[in-house]
Amino acid sequence: MAKADIKNGVPRAWQRMLSGRRLDILDPSPIDIEIEDIAHGLARVARWNGQTTGSLPFNVAQHSVIVEDLCQRLAPNWPAKWQLAALIHDAPEFVIGDMISPFKAALGAQYKKIEDGLEQAIHIRFGLPPHLPKTIAQTIKRADRICAYFEAQQIAGFSAEEAKKLFGLPRNIAPLKITALNAEESHALFMKRFTILNTACEKAARR
Repeated sequence: MAKADIKNGVPRAWQRMLSGRRLDILDPSPIDIEIEDIAHGLARVARWNGQTTGSLPFNVAQHSVIVEDLCQRLAPNWPAKWQLAALIHDAPEFVIGDMISPFKAALGAQYKKIEDGLEQAIHIRFGLPPHLPKTIAQTIKRADRICAYFEAQQIAGFSAEEAKKLFGLPRNIAPLKITALNAEESHALFMKRFTILNTACEKAARR
């Protein structure tokens, strides 16, 4: 569990990871970020607060892989680094969980500050800019909403009209079939894709 304390008047919230790292969620350092911790956590975080059909929760690791695949369809000429950014677009949720958007908005600026701090540390850890270019972030968001549209109808109990109203009707994208994987399968799928993209990024950086 996270341990809250105060140092020099500044609050801290430490989380011990299975890797042995101790991540301060309120002031995260890139050196305390490990991809295995991210994959492990995301594979055990349920989308839609677990309010989905079927015997398995639909986890964030699997969602992340689908969003990265959608980005490949929307932007087939992207370099590996932007594909990697798409894969880890929800990475902060490995320690703060997946909250529905209306609740995030209700929590306000403090939640956003924590989420942004984690995202920046994660980006730096894996060689990405702390803040993504606007067009890249917009494409990832579009892919995220497309995935949410299909998730909402197929596993979260939304009608077609509700999903269309909340997430927009996907255009020029073949329909997705959402079938939840278990945590171990999702972890492996996420790590496999990360390894491919990270290797490509490292090769590009050496050129």
